[in-house]
Amino acid sequence: MLALALGAVSACASTQLLATTLLPTTLLPTGDLPSNLRGEGPAETIDWLRVLTLRDYNTRIVVLGTTLLGLGAGVVGSFTLLRKRALLGDALSHATLPGIALAFLIANALGSDGKHLPVLLLGAAVSGVVGVGAILAIRRLTKLKEDAALGIVLSVFFGAGVALLGLVQQSASGNAAGLESFIYGKTASLLASDALMIGVAALLCLAVATALSKELRLLCFDATYAAALGYPIGLLDATLMGMVVIITILGLQAVGLVLMIALLVIPAAAARFWTESTNGVTLIAGGLGAASSLMGSLLSAALPRLPSGAMIVLVSTALFVLSATVGTRRGVLRRWGRRRRFERAIHVEHLLRAVYEIAEVAGAGAERLAVPIDRLLRVRSWSSERLRATIAHAQRESLVQRLTQGGVRLTERGSLEAERLTRQHRLWELYLITHADIAPARVDRRADAIEHVLEPETIARLERLLESRTTEAPPASPHALATGTSHGSKTPGAAP
Repeated sequence: MLALALGAVSACASTQLLATTLLPTTLLPTGDLPSNLRGEGPAETIDWLRVLTLRDYNTRIVVLGTTLLGLGAGVVGSFTLLRKRALLGDALSHATLPGIALAFLIANALGSDGKHLPVLLLGAAVSGVVGVGAILAIRRLTKLKEDAALGIVLSVFFGAGVALLGLVQQSASGNAAGLESFIYGKTASLLASDALMIGVAALLCLAVATALSKELRLLCFDATYAAALGYPIGLLDATLMGMVVIITILGLQAVGLVLMIALLVIPAAAARFWTESTNGVTLIAGGLGAASSLMGSLLSAALPRLPSGAMIVLVSTALFVLSATVGTRRGVLRRWGRRRRFERAIHVEHLLRAVYEIAEVAGAGAERLAVPIDRLLRVRSWSSERLRATIAHAQRESLVQRLTQGGVRLTERGSLEAERLTRQHRLWELYLITHADIAPARVDRRADAIEHVLEPETIARLERLLESRTTEAPPASPHALATGTSHGSKTPGAAP
């Protein structure tokens, strides 16, 4: 993992040199920008078209760098989330601070430029890898769990970093001006070389994640099974941690170590509301990370008084809330809709079975007997509004007919469905009485609690257990059936 991180830092240093040679790295003078983009004019006069079309050189650099960072962080974060190590990036980002300060002190002591970016990133990489190693060591050598190890490493390394920054501030070789930007980020001052360096690292992580997609998915879901198949679990884990190190270190200068965890966790968590596929989570997390970074950078460019790092995190949070609300797989509205449909289906099943049992007691065919509404109200503890809504829904599904006299009658299709439901309900009742020693007077409520989710395989197994009861028609009810002939009576123990 250390070799991978050091190799990425050296590659980034080379790309920085190339970018310095091929691309202009000087920012536009402040006077060259219109007053509304320098933050001097009122917010109402912001030239949104100028920002959205990326006319300014500095805006293009910032947007490109942060978008590539968000893309890489989203992809890598999806694997750490599935691996249940979402907070590892937080501990890692805080663990880089002492490395940055030590790199500055050592470089100055050797007569070099202590604020040379590759030097600082190299120190951050070494310190971050040491922090990850400390977390793994605490987990393996002690009985502490991962959350305790993360808290220890995060607080100790961050405290050491703050102390070292104090030494840098007091040293004769320089001050800490500029180093604090690694804590809060310095997105607005990204150079072309920085953006190119972030892009190379993000593309490197994307290439590794694509090449090892199958192996990393197996590692995240069942590391033991992967090891049994002969996959090098240690190497795969180190590769994943190496990608986290690379993305985290390069994200320090964009959003800072405090907010870097948001880019690793929020897009991946939001993607889980849209799909159950691992590949889908990875793709959507990368897209959400890129989109949040793009929109956050554009908002910060249009409103210069708002820091870019904070805007990126706020936009990603807004996308998370949107995903949690309207996500097609696990969104709140989707789950609420599924629950409503399930409850409505249960009410319809209760209606069909109630009509069937009333007809059974009367000795008439279910599709020929008209059951008055007030009789159904006495059998089940429905309200009038709930019963009318249930009848309307069953009528739309062609299961019942609403009669002009105020009653209902089962259709041919509804009669077959009611017979199936009654048979299923009574098989479960007989099983509970025979094998679970439930009293017949109390078995109806127990059967109501589970009969709606019985699979065909479960029904077949019940039939094998109750071989003497396996006729096509519903078996006789093991308890007395209520007919609703007296006010307030209902099926014993019936659920509403």
